[in-house]
Amino acid sequence: QVQPAESGGGPVQAGGSPRLSCVVPGYTISSSYCVGWFRQAPGKEREGVAKFGKDDRTSYADSVKGRFTISTDNTKNTLYLQMNSLKPEDTAMYYCAADCRFTTNYVKYWGQGTLVTVSS
Repeated sequence: QVQPAESGGGPVQAGGSPRLSCVVPGYTISSSYCVGWFRQAPGKEREGVAKFGKDDRTSYADSVKGRFTISTDNTKNTLYLQMNSLKPEDTAMYYCAADCRFTTNYVKYWGQGTLVTVSS
């Protein structure tokens, strides 16, 4: 069973720059059509934050463009989300997603999430 595992969440002050990591044992990120990060804030629906695909294709939610960067390290089979200039509204549970789609929110494999709490 494919189970993404996130790390790197925690409390951070506004303006901070944490990096989330995701390993996916049994799944080759470099061969995937789409891997990505989603988030869900309290009382809100889960939303796509950033996606990474073959040929280094990327997409970002408008709310994080210019602040977040998604990347992979194929030697470590790891997905990253570098988050810069964090705002309190970025507070959410962040989920790693494997086997996703760029045009829909379909995801085959979900991680259990890592909580990012941004204080002002």
